[in-house]
Amino acid sequence: MINWGILGAGRIAHRFATSLSHEGRSALVAISCRSGEKAAAFASEFGVASDHAFWDADGEGGAHEALLEDASVDAVYVALPHGLHAEWVERALLAGKAVLCEKPLALDEDEARRLAAISRREGVLLMEGMKTRFTPVYRQVRELVLAGGLGEVERVEATLCNDMLAQFEAGMTYISHPGEGGVLLDCGTYCASWLDDFAPGECSLVSASGVLRDGIDLYANAELAMGEKSARLECAFDRKKPRTATIVGSRGRMVVDELHRPQHATVYLAGATPREINAPYEVDDFYGEIRHFVDLVEGGRTESDVMPLSSSIRDAAILDLVRTGIQREVGRGAGSAGVSPTDGGPVSS
Repeated sequence: MINWGILGAGRIAHRFATSLSHEGRSALVAISCRSGEKAAAFASEFGVASDHAFWDADGEGGAHEALLEDASVDAVYVALPHGLHAEWVERALLAGKAVLCEKPLALDEDEARRLAAISRREGVLLMEGMKTRFTPVYRQVRELVLAGGLGEVERVEATLCNDMLAQFEAGMTYISHPGEGGVLLDCGTYCASWLDDFAPGECSLVSASGVLRDGIDLYANAELAMGEKSARLECAFDRKKPRTATIVGSRGRMVVDELHRPQHATVYLAGATPREINAPYEVDDFYGEIRHFVDLVEGGRTESDVMPLSSSIRDAAILDLVRTGIQREVGRGAGSAGVSPTDGGPVSS
């Protein structure tokens, strides 16, 4: 049995704990957060003993430290705001706990490299929770592409645009906090993961445009060269569009709906009737990554072969590249010019 602790008791932590309850080799034994009321409520809901519901009102991290010092905890899920990931991932690794960290693993490439180095040095498992890669549809898409079902892959596009402007402007969550907020870290990381997996090779920025507010990215639209392939990354907090990943090959293309939580894709091949791929979740969108992580722990593995640390580093590097490009263009007065809040430009097929 793998005993889990969760750092953080917000919405994502609740969804994770619900999914974890379906994993027969796992037990949730500890929770830590700042609020005593939230810790008690979380513990009651998920069957955690009251003396393992850690909290500290001063926000100094004593609750998380107490959880990491709990000898009964084998693995932790880091469900904290983005800006706290690196600190508590490092502390958990040094405490010898296997770590599954909610995406994004880090704020930038340097931070991701440092965490990967600590994991490898300590010989302790670390994996970024890129749950998309563990869904049944994603596995089928990847198998088809690797088998040459689309021919030679030529282009990958990933678009994840949501209308979250009211939430952003309310300033009640980390998404609008300087240094850890912005759409690239929240949504763009999913897009970067698709590009990383299906467009390997050296990545360079061809063009970038976007919308910044007080230095925080609300919209990003970037064209990239990735080895011999081209790619597009688009994400938004200020507009709603179909959320798709498109893989274009020499024989046709595939469109994956809801790229961050996929259950459906359509394959379009020249001269053939479009083919649907329907593959619902196994339990929910978190379950696949949890099951894979538990397999790794039980097998004594220190790195995932599905979401390796090299992918987390490359994803962070892609986002750094796009962010720098947007900041440069906006600084020149060009990045937001001509970009309306309702039309970020068509996604080519």
